[in-house]
Amino acid sequence: MNSRDPKFKVAVLLLAHGSPDSVDEIPEFLLRVTGGRALPPHVVDEVKHRYGLIGHSPLTELTLKQGKLLEQELGLPVYVGMRNWKPFIEDTLRSMASHEVGSAIVVCLAPQNSRTSVGLYRSTLGKDVPFAVDFVDSWHAEPFLIQAFAERLRQGWNGACAEAGAKLPVIFTAHSVPQRTISEGDPYEHQAKETASLVAREADLKPEHWIFAFQSQGMSGGTWLGPTVEETILAIKANGHPGIFIQPIGFLCDHVEVLYDIDIGFKQFAETHSMRLWRAESLNDSPLLIKALANVARSRLAKTAIA
Repeated sequence: MNSRDPKFKVAVLLLAHGSPDSVDEIPEFLLRVTGGRALPPHVVDEVKHRYGLIGHSPLTELTLKQGKLLEQELGLPVYVGMRNWKPFIEDTLRSMASHEVGSAIVVCLAPQNSRTSVGLYRSTLGKDVPFAVDFVDSWHAEPFLIQAFAERLRQGWNGACAEAGAKLPVIFTAHSVPQRTISEGDPYEHQAKETASLVAREADLKPEHWIFAFQSQGMSGGTWLGPTVEETILAIKANGHPGIFIQPIGFLCDHVEVLYDIDIGFKQFAETHSMRLWRAESLNDSPLLIKALANVARSRLAKTAIA
């Protein structure tokens, strides 16, 4: 089949982590996350507690909205598949095959590449996909993505500094991964820090005004990549600052790692140490984010016979 065949359909497939629809679904959801390995009851209870405090994780709705906006931008069908919850990747693949998709650009909604995230998406996708696949390994330095984060940074940081009456240090964050993955050559740490550096430059932040930390370290043991946000907050306090401003650059929409870990957990930690905390608004349905995704897809289309 070739690109001139009227049955040859080109599509984009967005892959994301997934999030349960209710607290009651969390045990089943966590089994999907761990590949069937049962977690200690206290870990399951803590995750249920966190989801209960935020009420609901909007990850699925926001990801589906991103897909619709990207579809409008590209003029191509865009599908969404989740690794750990509905709509599951395998169900989305069956739907795409039934729609006679012939080729798909696959983009993970995790811009920085790690085998603990992007690698697992690729593995879940499998080898028996019923159409041609062009898998994007990373897009952490995509110019429109950098502009999107910088836009959110400027909007939030300027207001927070005015409210605090001082220039607040910015902590860029990304989800931590087990230290052993970095030791084994995983590019994630380098790419996450490169994204932060590019965003800081785009937003005209001086080097002394920002720092990087890893958040959301795992609860099941082992050594995870740091420094932690808590350690970083304490270091900033020791330098006499009254508060901090956080911008996660590894997440593209609101979900539990933003709405609980930052908005509740880190904010409470800062308050306990007599500091205030502000956060950049998540990208969510940012037009610049949609342009970034469109650029990633178009760059792949331009290199193939289906362009």
